[in-house]
Amino acid sequence: MNQLRIVSKDGKLLADSREIALMTGKKHPHLMRDIDFYVSVLKNSTDPNLDSLDFFIESFYTDAKGEERRRYDITKKGCDMVANKMTGAKGVLFTATYVTRFEEMERKLLNPETPSYMIPDPVERAKKWIAEEETRQNLESKTFLLEQKLSEIEPRLTYLDKILSSNGTITVTQIAKDYGLSGTALNKILHEERIQYKVNKQWVLYTKHTNKGYTQSETIGFVRSDGTPDTKINTVWTQKGRLFIHEILTRRGIHPFMDRESLGA
Repeated sequence: MNQLRIVSKDGKLLADSREIALMTGKKHPHLMRDIDFYVSVLKNSTDPNLDSLDFFIESFYTDAKGEERRRYDITKKGCDMVANKMTGAKGVLFTATYVTRFEEMERKLLNPETPSYMIPDPVERAKKWIAEEETRQNLESKTFLLEQKLSEIEPRLTYLDKILSSNGTITVTQIAKDYGLSGTALNKILHEERIQYKVNKQWVLYTKHTNKGYTQSETIGFVRSDGTPDTKINTVWTQKGRLFIHEILTRRGIHPFMDRESLGA
C-alpha cells in the first residue's frame, strides 16, 4: 500500500484520486466512475447543505503520453465516502491510513515549524534534522506495519466478503453446506423464523419478505419414471438473499466454516 500524500489547496486538505485508487486496489478509471456517480447524486440533491465540492474537486493531469486526463482532488469527507463503500481488510487499512495522514497534515498546519535547512545555527540545525529523520522513519515504520498487516489479513477472506464478491443465484442446499447444515435443516430454520412456507412442495417467502430480491423461481425440466417429460419449480436464493440468511443464522450463533476458522473455533 503506497504512502498517501495530503496537500493543502485553497484552505482545503486534499488527496489525489490516483493515489486513492492505488491504495484501494482499484483501477483509476473505475474509481473515477464511482466518484462521478457520487458527484451527480450530490449535485441533484435538494439539500442546500450538500455541495459536491466539499467532497470531490475535479482536476487534471498530464499522462506519460503527454495527454490531459481527468482526476479528482478528494477531501477527508470524500475519502470517508469512498471508504464507506469498501469492505474487508483493504477498507479497514485504507481508512486507518487516510485518517492518520489527514490528522498529521492538520497538526502541521496548526503548528507550523521551521524546517532544519532554514535554521542558521549548525547545532540547532543538526538537532532539528535528527528530529525530522526520526519522524520520517517512524512514519515509514508505521506504513510498513500497515502493509505487513494487510498481507496477513487479505488471504483470510471472510464469508461476508465471499458473498459480496459473488454473482448469480444459489440453492438452499449450497448455502446450508457452508454452515455444516443440510438443506432440510436450513429450510426448517427459515420456516421457524417466519421467512418461508411450503406451497405444492415449493418453499416460498411470506409476503413481508417478497419483492425484496431475496429469491427467484427456477423452472427445471425432468423425465418421470414412465418416460413422460415434466417440469418443476424450485426456489433459488440471490446473493442478497444469501446475505439475509447469513444475518439470521448469525443471530442464532451459527457461523460458516470460513469464519469459524478465523475465530479459532
